[in-house]
Amino acid sequence: MTVAPATVPRFARGMRLREDAARNRWVVVGPERLFVPDEIALEILRLIDGARSVDAIVDDLAARYDAPREAIAADVLALLSDLHGKGVVTP
Repeated sequence: MTVAPATVPRFARGMRLREDAARNRWVVVGPERLFVPDEIALEILRLIDGARSVDAIVDDLAARYDAPREAIAADVLALLSDLHGKGVVTP
């Protein structure tokens, strides 16, 4: 299964986004894994709630940053596809 605009992404079982006080950063943690997202990825990951579709995430970010929707959609789909391949998110 691939990540598409209508996909409702959620964190895979055991994966979660949390603030790491020791690193003073937000991290995605899971069994024997840790990812430190950059600022852009973090904004996308914060919107993953298991109810919001990729399209809704893109709309939120486009409105918030007054940026071209097509560019944001490409970035969101690329990030979520990559994280899906790594087992971080599930569609």
